[in-house]
Amino acid sequence: MHALEEIRERARAAAAKPALYGADLDPCEYTAEAGECGYVESLDQLEELGAEELARAGVEISGKERSGSYVQIDGSVVHSKALEKGLEVLGCREALEKYDWLWDYYWNAVAVDADKYTADVELNPFEGYFMRAMPGSRTIYPLQACLYMREPRFVQRVHNIIIAEEGSELHIITGCASKHDIEAGLHLGVSEFYVKRNAKLTFTMVHSWAEGMDVRPRSAVVVEEGGLFMNNYIAMEAVRSLQTYPTCRLVGEGATARFNSIMVAQPGSELDVGSRVVLGAPGCSAEIISRAVTRGGNIVARGHLKGETGGIRAHLECHGLILEEGGAILAVPELEGHHPDVDMSHEAAVGKIAQQEVEYLMSRGLSEEEATAAIVRGFLNVKIEGLPPRLEQEMKRMMEMSRRKAL
Repeated sequence: MHALEEIRERARAAAAKPALYGADLDPCEYTAEAGECGYVESLDQLEELGAEELARAGVEISGKERSGSYVQIDGSVVHSKALEKGLEVLGCREALEKYDWLWDYYWNAVAVDADKYTADVELNPFEGYFMRAMPGSRTIYPLQACLYMREPRFVQRVHNIIIAEEGSELHIITGCASKHDIEAGLHLGVSEFYVKRNAKLTFTMVHSWAEGMDVRPRSAVVVEEGGLFMNNYIAMEAVRSLQTYPTCRLVGEGATARFNSIMVAQPGSELDVGSRVVLGAPGCSAEIISRAVTRGGNIVARGHLKGETGGIRAHLECHGLILEEGGAILAVPELEGHHPDVDMSHEAAVGKIAQQEVEYLMSRGLSEEEATAAIVRGFLNVKIEGLPPRLEQEMKRMMEMSRRKAL
């Protein structure tokens, strides 16, 4: 059987099964039809999206201090361009047509039959981005991408493939957003990351969806010898439901993975967010850190570390704050060791803001509301090690923008 035919066969079998967990959504209840959007050579030509809309998704419309951009509206690629040598940015379908070798990466990190949502992306028209850093290339500024939805009740199917070739360094900022007046919509996003030998890939995702959106990202990462993958995930604004549980496989000696998740569950939101790292070679290390705050919504914060061989180190940390009644946080830390020479640890804590901290800040002249907001800001201010200075500044800017809207 031809490889693509086998993929389709596996997808058809998985599409008929119910969701593994959470609400069992039916993509057929959404529309796959949306108006075509024309391609633009410059982001400031995007009439559908202004600077404010793009900024909410972490996109700089001027392209200043960016190494390239990708923008997709509903199912249309409207802009795709690399601005630095050693980088390539294309729509995924265009890239698959251009490069025969890319099929070796297609559904290799993520299984097409992982669940009904991955299967649905394969069995229906999709788009997404292909980003590649050539061997030895080092970007100063991050690439930026925006996956935007404007059509009511649209199902956006996305398949992204990102490759950091041997010895390269690549930084990506991706914003997922929608018009905030749409009542419902579904985003199905598959992302496959490949970090080659001694390469470094930093991926920062910012969510800014409408309150009626259901979001199902499905991601996986493969890191080779000496490679580093850093993932920063920010979801603070209202959304109906969000499920994501990326798996990173460290397959080469000395490979490293770091996951940082910052979540705020607004009233009515259901967030099920986590990360999983499989440490499969000596000298590998991993860190999973999450900060969760509920203002009335529900959060499941997952973390799973699996040590398959000796000489590995890993740590998992999940802290949660419950600000208002009606919300709940479930922390699910898991450690799995398969060798006597593993060093893995975890800590988890869920609670409320200490009253003495509020009172101390109030004694310094802040109101109770201002004191609470200051404590929450400090709680969410996770120090991310290893970021280049420019990217660290950009992270702080995006975090502050999200915090102002969420808290």
